[in-house]
Amino acid sequence: MNVSGIKILAFDADDTLWENEPMFRQAEADWLSLMSDYGDPETLYQALFEVESANIPVYGYGAKPFTLNMLEAGLKVTGGNLSPAIAAKMIEVGRNLLFNPAEPMPHVVESLEKLSSSGRFRMIVLTKGDLLDQEQKLHRSGLLQFFERIVIVSKKTRKEYLQVCSDMSFSMDEMLMVGNSFKSDIDPVLQLGGSGVFIPFRVLWAHEHMEPYSHPRLVTLASIRDLPAVLLG
Repeated sequence: MNVSGIKILAFDADDTLWENEPMFRQAEADWLSLMSDYGDPETLYQALFEVESANIPVYGYGAKPFTLNMLEAGLKVTGGNLSPAIAAKMIEVGRNLLFNPAEPMPHVVESLEKLSSSGRFRMIVLTKGDLLDQEQKLHRSGLLQFFERIVIVSKKTRKEYLQVCSDMSFSMDEMLMVGNSFKSDIDPVLQLGGSGVFIPFRVLWAHEHMEPYSHPRLVTLASIRDLPAVLLG
């Protein structure tokens, strides 16, 4: 991949800079346990997945929408007879998601330090989710020092990427997006003429699944540790 024309490095946050999805997987497991009297795990999971799918256009992404989805799916599974005690436990499960420590994953800090100190790129965070939740995680992460701008959007489609380009006065061919979701972080950018570095995480939310493909402006890495070598040589 030719990186000579790249001026903007945009980083996804969740599961790129710190772990996030494992906490949601544990929350799903907790929900399945609370609902275990009402069906087998596969049937229960499908009920939750269907509620999430229907509500993403309305609620968006994050811990708060997930809490509402757990409650709605609980009501659906129980035929409207969800007990107040179980509902309270679901709210507690959802609330715990808001306290993600957002500790940077291995090699994140050292990689950002190398890229930032090179002076070759403007660096931003471009992530989706609940505004307050994402802001708090960024502050807890201690990574704000590396980024010129933080952009938090409700979804990542071509429209949002083009808006960021317009707001910061650069063109898509000058942008490289680093992220773990091919669907949200990589595909829209490649389709618009930008570049991507795909760093798959060990866990991927089912709603983010997309089969990766090869592209001349795409590099796939096993770790963010290798990113400076790709961009700085």
